[in-house]
Amino acid sequence: MKILGKFPSTRLRRTRKKDWVRRLVSENNLSTDDLILPIFIREGKNKIEKIKSMPGINRYSVDKINNVIEKACKKKIPLIALFPYTPNKKKDSYGTESLNEDNLVCRALRSIKKNFKEIGVMCDVALDPYTNHGHDGIIINSDIHNDKTLEILKKQSLLQAQMGCDVIAPSDMMDGRVGVI
Repeated sequence: MKILGKFPSTRLRRTRKKDWVRRLVSENNLSTDDLILPIFIREGKNKIEKIKSMPGINRYSVDKINNVIEKACKKKIPLIALFPYTPNKKKDSYGTESLNEDNLVCRALRSIKKNFKEIGVMCDVALDPYTNHGHDGIIINSDIHNDKTLEILKKQSLLQAQMGCDVIAPSDMMDGRVGVI
């Protein structure tokens, strides 16, 4: 008899642990259980800013996201995804703001996890929101330095997880990022 699958080395208990993830990975029924609500966040207080390139979509300061998340919870959306808009003064060539435990994403995570136990939070892992050149990778002598970027992405992922992120979503396109994370 040939054993199929990878049990017992692969155990999917994490996909059964909480209601939001059970709903997210359930079989093929299209419902709100299949949705992920992107929330675009920005610095400041009491701010809601229209995103010109995306009509009807806003960026919210951390103190303003509770209403959005409450609506998502009422509609039984299982997961939200955070996307930061970093001010230019916090950007540099290495994306070091991504490793600041008081950065916008970390503050949002702490607030969400304090106020909402029933919804999952996904975070983008990439450096483009934090670099002054806008690229996902570290640029050295006009070349993308893959391995230096991986070290930062690994630390960014760990920080987000420590702050309460439930799903890490690397979008950076660096070779080997999933294995390193």
